[in-house]
Order: sequence, then C-alpha cells, then structure tokens
Amino acid sequence: MENLLLEYDEYDYPPHLPSGLLPTDASPEWLTKADNAWVLIAAALVGLQSVPGLIILYGSMVKKKWAVNSAFMALYAFATVLLCWVLWAHQMSFGSKLTPLCGKPAFALSESYLLGPGPGDHHIPIATYVFYEFAFAAITVILIAGSLLGRMNFYAWMLFVPLWLTFSYSVGAYSIWSGNGFLQKYGEIIDFSGGYVIHLSSGVAGFTAAYWVGPRIPHDRQHFPPNNIIHMLGGAGLLWLGWSGFNGGSPLSANMLSALAILNTHFCTAISLLVWMGLDMYYYKKSSVSGAVQGMITGLVCITPGAGLVEPWAALVMGVLAGFVPWYTMMVHKRSTLYQLVDDPLAVFHTHSVAGLLGGILSGIFAKPSYLRMYYGAEKLHRPGLVYSVAQGQLRDGLIQMGYQLLGAGFIFVWNVVMTSLICIFISRFVNLRMSDDALKVGDDAAHGEEAYALWGDGELGPPMRLHMTPRLPSFCRRS
Repeated sequence: MENLLLEYDEYDYPPHLPSGLLPTDASPEWLTKADNAWVLIAAALVGLQSVPGLIILYGSMVKKKWAVNSAFMALYAFATVLLCWVLWAHQMSFGSKLTPLCGKPAFALSESYLLGPGPGDHHIPIATYVFYEFAFAAITVILIAGSLLGRMNFYAWMLFVPLWLTFSYSVGAYSIWSGNGFLQKYGEIIDFSGGYVIHLSSGVAGFTAAYWVGPRIPHDRQHFPPNNIIHMLGGAGLLWLGWSGFNGGSPLSANMLSALAILNTHFCTAISLLVWMGLDMYYYKKSSVSGAVQGMITGLVCITPGAGLVEPWAALVMGVLAGFVPWYTMMVHKRSTLYQLVDDPLAVFHTHSVAGLLGGILSGIFAKPSYLRMYYGAEKLHRPGLVYSVAQGQLRDGLIQMGYQLLGAGFIFVWNVVMTSLICIFISRFVNLRMSDDALKVGDDAAHGEEAYALWGDGELGPPMRLHMTPRLPSFCRRS
C-alpha cells in the first residue's frame, strides 16, 4: 500500500487511477465528471419541457385560430429569457448582494466566471449552473403565458417577459434560494426545486396579469376546444418526462437524493392523474383527457418543493391531495364571481399556484430530517417536517418550520401581485395589453399573418398573408 502512495502526479492523485479520472486542464480536480454530465442532461430535460414541450402543449390546447400565437409566445419567451439571464438576471438571482431582495446585475459571460467552480461544495462549473437555472427561469415565464392565451397583444408580451424576469422572478429566486436572501435569516424555507419560486409565482403572476389584460371575447370563453388532443398529449408527455431533470437535477449531483426525487416525482404524478380522472368520472360520468393532463400537472407541481426530501409514502399522500385539492378549487372557481372577472384559459392558477402552495405546505409537514441534512448541509439551520418533529418530541421546531413555509408563500404571493400589476400598468402606457375585438375574432392571421393549418381549396397551400402586408405597426399594438 505504501508503494502505491509513494509517487503522486502534480495533482496529488495515486498513479493507479484510470486516466479518465485524473485531472486535466479541461477537467480540474474540483470537477466531478458524473455530476457535471448529469446536471447538463437535467438542464436539457428542463429546456425540453419548454421547447418543444409547452410549445406543443399550448399550441394544441387552444382553439385552432390561436395555435400559432400560443406556441410563439412560448418560443419568444425562451429566447428572450436566455439573453436577459446571461446579461444580468442570473447575477441578480444568485450573485453578490445588492439589496436584501436581489443581487447586483452583472454579466455571466466571462471565462473567469463561467469556468470556475460552482456554488457551495458542488463539483460542477458555474457555466453548467447558469444554464440549469436559466431553464428554470424560462419555464416560469412561459407558464405565465398559459393565463394570457387567446387575447394578449404580442407586442405587450415582448415587453412583459424581460420586465417580469428582472423585477419578479429574480427577487423570488434570490430571496428564497440565495444564501444572501432576506428570507434566509429566518431559516431554510423548504423549496427543493421551485414550488414557490417557480410555480406559486407563475400562477399568481399569470392570474394577476390576466386581470389587467382582460378576458377573451365571449364566444372564445364559452367555446374554446383543443385543436389537437393527440399533440396535446405529446406536449404533456414531454412535460412529464422532462420533470426528471426538473427535480432530479436540483441536488446538482448524481446522488441518492436525485434518484429519490425522480422516483417520488413520477409516483406522485401518476397518483394525482388517476385521482383527478376518478373525480371527473364520478362527477361528470366520463373521463376527460384534458382533465387527466391537468391532474398530471398538479402532481408534478405539488411534489416539486419536497421531491428529494420526503419518503415515497409521503409522495403518495401528496399525489392524492394534488389530484383532489386543485380539482376542487377549480370547480369552485367556475361558479364564482371572480371567474367572470379573471379569464385564465388553462387554469394556471389552480394547477400551479394552488398545487405549488399545497406542495410547499406538505413539504413542511413531511420533510425527513436526514434528507434535509443531506440536501442543505449539516451546518445550515433546518428543522424537521411537522410529522417527524412530533415523533421526536420537537413539536415547536416543526411549527416554526411551518411558519417559515407560510412566510415564504406569503412573500411570493404579495410580491408577484404587486410587481406584476405595476409591470402591466407600465406596459399599458406604451401599447395595448389586449388585442382589439376585431383582431381577436380573427386570431393568428391578425396577430402574425400566419395560420397553423393554412390550407386553401383542394389541399393547396395558399400564400401567407404576411407576404402582402404593409410593414407597419399593427393597429392592435398602437394605443387607442
């Protein structure tokens, strides 16, 4: 044994290691190739949830005349968020402190920054971390679009995306996830993979923006069938399988928690889907494909804040509640006066806000102490979930943790209502938030000069309307 340790190379590694495990200039000693590979794959899976996942889902779940506009809102947001993310938003979300609410805006583009070691004791480059967190930011903004489909002026959406990313998402991410966030002084808020930062914020922001944009025209609200249910299921499938990266990548390592998070994610989701479908069959006497997709989404969202922090039996309970509670709130909403005031076409408020809040509360109840230590580190302040605190005779600690969970949810809710309202009011001073009624009757052709299924005559493709359009600012963009 002593002979094996006599001669190390310049990195102080034993010579008997395989050459692929030895450090190089491209793979320094602080980098773990397996962890880096997994997080890059996880980031790609999260990106696939948006492009093409939500592009296909949105383009299929809406009326035929809104297929192009709905899909394009997602594609535009994905590209714009990436640009803003590397130019200033990543550093605002995870960089050095500017205020208790956000970090200093700065580029995430320099070689010295991107090729350095990742945050904490994780063995990945910053470049990997920047891309992974970008994918989260992008899908958050795209989820908001689900509340605005079928009537928002695309030019207003072009302004909304960078403004909301900067003044809302970055603040939520910094406050809850960053070690310098103001909520950190109260202790660790359990949010494993974005139940609050992503889903609660997108649902609340979407609902708020829907109020300011206004409803669809009456005919569209009363009759808004999916234009392609098979494609809708394909988009939903990409969303479901992509969640393996969404939750499995959050430990930033290929470890036990990432494996547990993936299993819990799919287990909870399957149960939630079946519960939602069962409720539809009992109440409406038939199963609904659209309802099953909604149940799938609520399961994915509910497990997200605790995916790698709860045991599978807890994931089962979360799946049952994820299928029931948002289904019930959606049924109540349809009968309420508020439903007439706020038009949320894809029920993003229920599938993301309600399910995200539910998941955050249940994570505070079911989080296992040993998993919390593995994820957050033994040196950080963490308290057991309420169930375990009762079992260990530490009820006070469990109640305090539940208070932190509610505090985090309250902050995200209030901040997004206020900031989203201010952003919408600001944009409305320059362009109309909502398309004109005449344009809303036409749909994609009025918004983009293109249609999803542009067939004329006997199967012949007609010329796109945009080829004959005069290049001027459309009337529905100009303020009246």
